[in-house]
Amino acid sequence: MKITRYITLTALAVVLSLQAASVAAKNIPAPRLYMFGFAASFNDTIVHFTEIQHLDSAWIDHKTGFLGGRDNYSYQLRDFLAAKLQMPHRTCVVFYNKDRLKLEKVYLKMKRIYTTGTKKEKKAKKKQKQDKAAMQPRRYDIREIPLSDFRFRPIDMSVTIDE
Repeated sequence: MKITRYITLTALAVVLSLQAASVAAKNIPAPRLYMFGFAASFNDTIVHFTEIQHLDSAWIDHKTGFLGGRDNYSYQLRDFLAAKLQMPHRTCVVFYNKDRLKLEKVYLKMKRIYTTGTKKEKKAKKKQKQDKAAMQPRRYDIREIPLSDFRFRPIDMSVTIDE
């Protein structure tokens, strides 16, 4: 009786694991996607922004909406900064969206954070009035990377590696 129960449970576990593998999120190609990169370091005040770029052949997870291979896009920026600008060990982040206007809002918000030191200008003015001595503006050296120097290369997510 116990052996039959264990065999049944094992068979059920195998069937469920095979079904879960087939239901796993699939990547679908996005016809158009916009992205920009951001890089900073904890060792200095230099911050890099790439321009907003149009990316062809990007892959989006249809369930979560995440960009497939987004870590590889960050690595592309990190490797560029290390090789071309001799700035290794940067923390790189990629922002993306299908809508360029929404991405531009994020881009401007990020730039505002690193130029004024706050997310919103009204908060900064109010805080400055409260205590002028405590309000020191952050001093970041913002550097933009033009499209002529750096472009993201598409990552092909159509090929899946079965382990």
